[in-house]
Amino acid sequence: MSVLTHQTRGRTGGTTGSLAWLLVLGIVLAALNLRTAVTSVGPVLDRISSGLGMSGVGVGLLTTLPVLIFASVGAVTPALARKIGEHRLLLSALVALGTGLLVRAMVDSAEVFLFSSALALSGGAVGNVLIPTLIKRHFPGRAGTMTTVYTTALAAGTMLAAAATVPIERAADGNWHIALGVWAALAAVAAIPWLALSRSEPERDTGSTDFGPRSLVRSKLAWAVAAYFGTQSMVAYIMFGFLPKMLIDGGYTAGQAGLTLGVFTAIGIPVSMVVPWIASKFADQRPVVAAFVAFYTVGFLGLWLVPSVPAWLFAVLVGIGMGSFPLALTMLALRTRTAEATAALSAFGQSTGYLIAGAGPLVVGVMHEASGGWTLAFLLLLVVVGVQLATGWYAGRARYLEDEATLTP
Repeated sequence: MSVLTHQTRGRTGGTTGSLAWLLVLGIVLAALNLRTAVTSVGPVLDRISSGLGMSGVGVGLLTTLPVLIFASVGAVTPALARKIGEHRLLLSALVALGTGLLVRAMVDSAEVFLFSSALALSGGAVGNVLIPTLIKRHFPGRAGTMTTVYTTALAAGTMLAAAATVPIERAADGNWHIALGVWAALAAVAAIPWLALSRSEPERDTGSTDFGPRSLVRSKLAWAVAAYFGTQSMVAYIMFGFLPKMLIDGGYTAGQAGLTLGVFTAIGIPVSMVVPWIASKFADQRPVVAAFVAFYTVGFLGLWLVPSVPAWLFAVLVGIGMGSFPLALTMLALRTRTAEATAALSAFGQSTGYLIAGAGPLVVGVMHEASGGWTLAFLLLLVVVGVQLATGWYAGRARYLEDEATLTP
C-alpha cells in the first residue's frame, strides 16, 4: 500500500497534510547532513594526517574523495531507487552516512579512515541526487519553495560543520576523534523521519519514459545542465580551497583571511533562501544566470585588481554569485515534468558536473606553483564564469527534458 493515498494528495498532485510536514522535516534534516562528511575534515586535516600517519598521497586522496564519490555513486542512484524505493534508499543513505562518520572517528588507521569516509560520502551522494527527485514527486506545485528549504538547510549544514568542528575539538581537549564523531549523531536524528516514511513508498509513474544514461548523453539540455552545475561547483572548490591563501599572499593576516572566508561562506545561507523561490516564479531563468555571472565577474576582478578595497566586499559579491548553486538545483525540477526525469537529470547533471569541478583545484594549484602568483588563477576563474554564462543561458531557457526529440521512446 502506498503512503500517497488520494486523501494525502493536493489539487496540484502534491502531498498534503501531516505526511507533507513529515517529508519537509525529513528533507531538512537530511540536507543538514549532506556536507558534514566533507566540511568537518578540512579544519582539522593537519591533526588527522599527523595522528593517523597519513602520507601525502593519502591526504590527496582524502581531499579528492568527495568528487569521486559524488560522481560515481550519484550516477547509479536512480537505478538503486527503482530497485529498493526512494524512501528506503534515503534511509539507507543516512544510515551509511552516520556509520561512516562514526567509524572514522573511532579508528587509528589511515586506510580504515579513508574507507569509512568513502562510506559516509556515499550516503551524501545518494542524498544529493535523491532529494531533488523527492521534491519533484511530493511537491510538484511547490518545487521552488521546497528547493529553497532544501538549499537553505544544505548551506546551513555546510557552514555548521565547517565552523563548529574546531571549537568542539578544543572543548574535547584537542581530541579530533570526538570533533568528527559528533556529526554521526546528527545523521542518526535525520534518519528518524525516514524510518517512518520507509514503511511504504510513493507511487511511480510507470507510463513515463525511463531516461537512461545513454539517452541523456544525446541530450543538449542535459549536457548544458551538467556543465552549468560543474562550472559553479568548480568555482566553489577553488574559492574554498584557495581564497585564504590568496588573501594572505596579498598582505592579509591569517585571522583576516579566515574571517573573510567565513563571510564568504555565510552569505550562501540568505542567498539559498531566495534564489529558488525567485527562479521558480519565471519560466525563463536566463536573467538570473546573467545576474550571477555579473556578481562573479565584478568580485573576481576586484579581488585581483583592486587590493586597496577591503577583500570582504568582493568576497561577498562572489558569494552572491554562488547563488548559481541553488539555481542549478532548482533547474533540475524546472526542466523536467516528472519525478523520474528529475531523477535522471539530477544524476547525470551532478555526476558529470562533479567530475568537471574536480579538475579546478588541481589546475589552480599547478598554475600557482608554476607562476608563483594568482594571475593565471583569476584568468581561469573568469574563463570558467564565461562558460557558465553560455551553458546557463542554454539551460535557463524554458523547455523540458522530455520534449527533446532524441529522448523519445
